[in-house]
Amino acid sequence: MVSHPVLCNYYVTYRCNAKCGFCDIWERPSPYIDLYSAMANFRDLKKLGVKVIDFTGGEPLLHRDIDRLLAEAKGQGFITTLTTNCLLYPKWAKKLKGKVDMLHFSLDSPVRQEHDQSRGVECYDFIVESIKIASGLGERPDILFTVFENNVHQIEEVYEQFCRPHNLVLILNPVFEYNDVKTGQPLSEDTLQKLQSWAGKRNVYLNEAFIQLRKDGGNHIDNPVCKAASSTLVISPDNQLVLPCYHLGKRSFHIEDNLYQLYTSPEVQQLIAREGRYPECEGCTINCYMQPSFAVEVNKYWWKALPSTIKYSYMKGTWKQLISKNLHF
Repeated sequence: MVSHPVLCNYYVTYRCNAKCGFCDIWERPSPYIDLYSAMANFRDLKKLGVKVIDFTGGEPLLHRDIDRLLAEAKGQGFITTLTTNCLLYPKWAKKLKGKVDMLHFSLDSPVRQEHDQSRGVECYDFIVESIKIASGLGERPDILFTVFENNVHQIEEVYEQFCRPHNLVLILNPVFEYNDVKTGQPLSEDTLQKLQSWAGKRNVYLNEAFIQLRKDGGNHIDNPVCKAASSTLVISPDNQLVLPCYHLGKRSFHIEDNLYQLYTSPEVQQLIAREGRYPECEGCTINCYMQPSFAVEVNKYWWKALPSTIKYSYMKGTWKQLISKNLHF
C-alpha cells in the first residue's frame, strides 16, 4: 500500500537514567544528536515521505534541546511521539506541552517496589506525579504497560488505578526478545488469550496483529512479514543510518547531511531488499518494527492491526492528521 518509509525512529541518545533489565540500550556509550544535523535530516525525511518521528533513546528527555527538536518536527508537519520513564517529565512538562502528539509514560507494575525494581531506579512516584502534572496542563499521556508472563494479571489494576481516573489510554505492549537480552519466559498461549481479551476495552490499545504474529512463531525468513527497513528509518545519536533496524544493526552509514541521497543509494536499497530475510530475523516479534510493517502491506496482519489502529487514532485524535497526510499507519 505504501512504497516509502512512514516512520523514523530517531535515537536522540542511547544514554538513560534508568537501568531496565529487559533493555540493553542504556549500556551503550552515546553522544546526543545535534540540532544542525537534525534539521537537515527533517528536511530529507519529509522528502522521503516519512510522516511520524519517534524521538526515542535511551531516555529522550536527557537531551537538553528535546523541546526544540519536537517543536521543529511539529512545525514541519510531522506527527511526533515520545516515551519517557518520567524521571525528568516534571522538569520538562511545560516546555513539552502541545509538542508531542503521542506521549507515553512507561509503567511495568502498579506496585511501587516491583516497578522500581524492573527499572533499576526509583521512578514510580515520578509517574504518579507526572500524570497529575500532565492532566493539569491539559495533556493526555498514554500509559505504556509492557506485558510479561508474570505481570499479565496486573493489567486490570493498572487500568483501574492509572487510566480510568484520568481518562488515559492504556497501551498493552507484549514483551519481545532480541540479541542477548533476557526478558523471562516467552508469552504463553494462555497469556496471549488474556491479552487479547483486553483489545475491545474502552481506552485500551492492543494491536492484535502482535498476538497473531506470536501465535505464528514470529517473522519467517522464507516469507517475511517484516518491512523494518522499507517502512522505517533508524537514525543513531551519532547521525548514522542504521540498517535494517536498530536491534539487528547489520550496517551503519554516516549521513553527513544528505539522508535522502544515502537512503536512495543502490548500496542501501540492496540492504533494504533483504529486510526480514537475515538468519537473525527468524522468529522476530519486535513491536516497534512490526507495527509499521503491518501498515504497509495488505495481508492477514494488516487486517488484524486495522481495528486497533483506527481505534487508537480516534482515541488520540490523530486520525485527522493521518487523513490529511494521506498516511495509513
